[in-house]
Amino acid sequence: MRTVTLVGLVVVAVLLVAASGFTSAPAGEEQFSPVPFDQTLKSGLTGVDIQQAEEKDYAIPKGQVFYGQYQYVVGFYGTDSLVRGATQQRYTEQFGEPLGIYVTDYTGTNPTLTDGQYLRLSNSAAQTWTRAEDVYFVIETPARTPGGPTAVPFGDRDAAAAFAEEYDGEIVDWETLKERQPTTGNESADRLNAPTEQRQQWANESVERARETLDRPVSVTVGEDAETIEAAIEQAPPNTAVEIPAGRYTVDLNVSKSVTLSGAGNRTVLDGRGEGTVVRATAPRVGIESLRVTGVGDTELGSPSTDGETSWDKSIELVYGRGDAAIRLSEAPRSLVENVSVETSANGVIVHNSTGTVVRDIDLQGSDTWEEGSMGVLAMYSRMVVEDSTFDGGRDAVYTHYSNGLVVRDNRMQNMRYGVHQMYTSDALVLNNTIRQSNVGIILMTRPTGNAIVGNHLRGNDVGVITVGAASWMTENVAVDNDIGLSIGMSRSVVHNNTAVRNEVGVRSATLLPTNDVTGNDIVANDQPVKTDLGTLNIWTVGGRGNYWGPIPGIDRDGDGVVDRTYRPSDTVDRSAGDSIGARTLAQAPTLGGLRAFQRSVPGLRPSSIVDTAPLSEPVHPDRLDALNVSTEAR
Repeated sequence: MRTVTLVGLVVVAVLLVAASGFTSAPAGEEQFSPVPFDQTLKSGLTGVDIQQAEEKDYAIPKGQVFYGQYQYVVGFYGTDSLVRGATQQRYTEQFGEPLGIYVTDYTGTNPTLTDGQYLRLSNSAAQTWTRAEDVYFVIETPARTPGGPTAVPFGDRDAAAAFAEEYDGEIVDWETLKERQPTTGNESADRLNAPTEQRQQWANESVERARETLDRPVSVTVGEDAETIEAAIEQAPPNTAVEIPAGRYTVDLNVSKSVTLSGAGNRTVLDGRGEGTVVRATAPRVGIESLRVTGVGDTELGSPSTDGETSWDKSIELVYGRGDAAIRLSEAPRSLVENVSVETSANGVIVHNSTGTVVRDIDLQGSDTWEEGSMGVLAMYSRMVVEDSTFDGGRDAVYTHYSNGLVVRDNRMQNMRYGVHQMYTSDALVLNNTIRQSNVGIILMTRPTGNAIVGNHLRGNDVGVITVGAASWMTENVAVDNDIGLSIGMSRSVVHNNTAVRNEVGVRSATLLPTNDVTGNDIVANDQPVKTDLGTLNIWTVGGRGNYWGPIPGIDRDGDGVVDRTYRPSDTVDRSAGDSIGARTLAQAPTLGGLRAFQRSVPGLRPSSIVDTAPLSEPVHPDRLDALNVSTEAR
């Protein structure tokens, strides 16, 4: 009886909608008017690129697109991203065809190039919006934005010709630009595999190079050749080691030469008496190994208001990077911290402007509550490696600021706010970490690009992974027993071969730009398989294959591994289909299919939903599901 009633309601709904006079016929472009850019849904450059441009008054050409089956206007930073949004099938299949395209018009703005070839407007107030088909684009000049080379748009041909003549450029129209403009960034459709091997190779080479500091000959032994560690450092020639025998040493060390401090493991204790940072290193290739650091000061954070810095970049550095630490490496590239244990409520290791540095095999015990703690390893302006370490408690295990390309791998993190917290950091690799009982396991912020989140195990967190940005990878991760397993807020990215099991929500879609490849994932036995936070349609199928959702309505008639029906895991009916015969019957009712088809054709009625047009009939990783005691049998 309940099934019949629900089917009847669907029929009534279809009739009411059909009688309402809505039409899916697209309007002509003349019916559109450009909107203020801050009212669009933005895509394109990273957050740090935009911050840099605004701070230095660089101009970024922008575009905005009205789509036939999307109720929002989409804004694009950069002409290359606008071309992608107007031409790529990934956009048109989910938004509909572009009906109106507008571009910033630099006529009257007197654009020039800085010494670094960045675009700058002499009269930004004159900037307007013009239809793309009426714009002249100047290409092949040195003009660039923080995101890379750019075409420069003008609504007036004479203005375009003057700029092209001054900077040796070429004028093309919109159609030609679409044909000639190269796309930039890592397009998700081009490759499913994250660049793990290349980044692992860089990390391996960095570790090997940094660990050469362990091979230095001992030149001074504390207690034999020098009375104190400070005296031993002063006496030791560069590229030699200072041996620190077992014992407790009250210190305030400054290492300004390339030497290695080598202890006897936890039996060698450096005690800072709670008076500040314990060890400071300001030379390349410093080694600190096999010792314990205690008595770190309790100054956790700096203050922009008291330190007098106002720029966004310096403010972040002050707030997060100038507290006390067990070890601070500043201007100390290719250094090593290895086999060091720390107990502190302040920072563990701060690495500042020290690219090539390696922190490995450390044991850091932070505060019991994260509000009272700070960072385990803090990487600022440093491409570095953090590996094989244990973090328990504190604010964040690894915090990064503008440390593009760093590698965080094979660590264990628990009982903190964030395991890995990336700010203004792109092209990083976060690999094979185990993160438990934290607010968020891995979080990417400030719209980065090119990040690879691979093979991490996330259990018992509020959220396993939160991502934003673009052109990144989230692959081979296992999210179990979290409130939310994986949260996708990035665009033009790959979410592939992950396993989300027994979470309250398996996967959360938090993007209004549904341009990701979400395929080959096992999303099984969650209280709610997916949740859509924003009102948009996401098609989670690429190349004729989707994801495994457990037993769902439909069968695989041809044995190709794909169920012969579309599955909507965010839809109440489809989501319940595995739990009752009535819901399974309703899910396959023709009337329900008719309503869904009509809704898809009308932007105002298009529901917020996830659609898998080729759901898999068998799990991608049955061994993982077996190990987690997850049944794939229908109930």
